[in-house]
Amino acid sequence: MKKHDFAYLLEDQSHDAIIDLINEEAFGPGRFARAAARIREQGQHDRALSFVATDHGAVIGSVRMTPVMAGFVKGHLLGPLAVRPSHKNLGIGKHLCRLAIDAARAAGSEAVVLVGDPPYYARIGFEKVAPKSLEFPGPVDQNRVLVVPLADAVHERLKGVIGWRMDHP
Repeated sequence: MKKHDFAYLLEDQSHDAIIDLINEEAFGPGRFARAAARIREQGQHDRALSFVATDHGAVIGSVRMTPVMAGFVKGHLLGPLAVRPSHKNLGIGKHLCRLAIDAARAAGSEAVVLVGDPPYYARIGFEKVAPKSLEFPGPVDQNRVLVVPLADAVHERLKGVIGWRMDHP
């Protein structure tokens, strides 16, 4: 049995190529057509809230956070989250999510939003957003729009367009 040596680090520019490869493995070329990808194309993700997982120094997973306005909520869009096939089902994705959520909370984010699998993300604290509350720049399965509220009255304020937020630090 292989012994792992996991470490979790802030993402930096040197990780870009391997993160692209990991996302290609996980999501294929169709990833660019997704509504969340349309938001990420509007502006840069926040490296101060984005993380990589390593095993013996090799990057094996990543999560990125993009600053967004989600209706009347200043928050972050979590994703993409991806782990190499060789390291699936070891809790790495959940740990990366928790790191990103904690970093967003510490940075004053009001919420973390994502489009993802409700049963998986509910275990990390995500809740369903009311259908058709948020208007995405492209088609989205409303049953997969989820949020971790980090401030008061988040669900009530998640009404309107979601898009990249340029006023982040």
